[in-house]
Amino acid sequence: MPRHIVMVGCSAPSHVYPSLGLIRELVRRGNRVSYVVGEPLAELVAGTGADVVTHPTIFPFGPASEWPEDPGTAMRVFLDEAITIHPQLTARFDGDRPDLVLYDIGGLGATLLGHRYGVPAVQLSPTLVAWDGYEQDMAETLQAIRSSPSGMDYNRANTAWLRENGIDADGWDWLGHPAHIVSLIPRAMQPNAERVPANVRFAGPCLDPQRLAETWTPPADGKPVLLVSFGTAYTDQLDVYRACTAAFADGRWHVVLTIGKHVSPQDLGPLPEFFEVHERVPQLAVLEAASAFITHAGMGSCTESLWYGVPTVAVPQAVDQFGNAAKLEELGVGKHLPAEQLTAETLRAAVDEVAGSPAVAERLTALRKEVRAHGGIDAAADAVEDFLA
Repeated sequence: MPRHIVMVGCSAPSHVYPSLGLIRELVRRGNRVSYVVGEPLAELVAGTGADVVTHPTIFPFGPASEWPEDPGTAMRVFLDEAITIHPQLTARFDGDRPDLVLYDIGGLGATLLGHRYGVPAVQLSPTLVAWDGYEQDMAETLQAIRSSPSGMDYNRANTAWLRENGIDADGWDWLGHPAHIVSLIPRAMQPNAERVPANVRFAGPCLDPQRLAETWTPPADGKPVLLVSFGTAYTDQLDVYRACTAAFADGRWHVVLTIGKHVSPQDLGPLPEFFEVHERVPQLAVLEAASAFITHAGMGSCTESLWYGVPTVAVPQAVDQFGNAAKLEELGVGKHLPAEQLTAETLRAAVDEVAGSPAVAERLTALRKEVRAHGGIDAAADAVEDFLA
């Protein structure tokens, strides 16, 4: 009998992409995988060979969608969705019990499933993990969130939900101390990596072969390629896109501008032929040909830039992106450009600086090799199957 793995995902594309290659490999190895994900993202998962278990989502989707700016309120979206779908998941899996539960950091109900079925729950982390001393080092930030009205409300609701499901633990403690973690980021992007506890295994990036197979044709004129992308959730950036069109109007670069669903190409006006404007692009294929990357510094984009050795100009928008941008600069492979300092002039200067630096190029060559040596999909699949042994 194939072993049954339940993967509890999160209804955000940036949280789904990092696990797809691993899930595909686990299926190839003969495991039966059930992947839980919000209905709008079912198509992303379908090609892995997993059984897609969909549910309605309260996550913001569509052109008018916006995430709450308050951290506690934003976290509550994840919690409320987990609480809402939990009865559906127990009904689905009580008669088809898993041998192992995997989960994204946003799949909050997964640890409850592991507890219910008496099997390990293993977090697949697409971002940084807590290190020994994390709560002390981050005390000011954590205290601000936890003592806010929304943070206290979040913890009350989470703790009550845990107790309803037979878990006598404080919500913050339960959330902050996963028993098992497989990290899907480069170790170089992990703050205080030398202090990460032994329950974390670094597998590194698990780029999905299906995404790697996507193609894009570079310009025939040989101009260096500049990719501009703010991921899937932070694309309402008309001012930034206009700064890009002004900054690179001289034609030295071939600019690939990804604008998402919030902005129309018509908003940018007529553009010369060396600008491409798309709702989305095959990002890995473009990065493979790119000489520079303007990014919001989401961890997925940071990881992919290191994988292909592309220098970055990071313009962070929210959450962990500020730390990621600072980390890229610390590593010597990018420039952190705060949004409030962004103009056509500062943007062009930053791109020219990182793209023209021999020191940045040398550092990227070394990091590209280091990142690809992590083991990736095979290492992650081995780590997961160790919990099935």
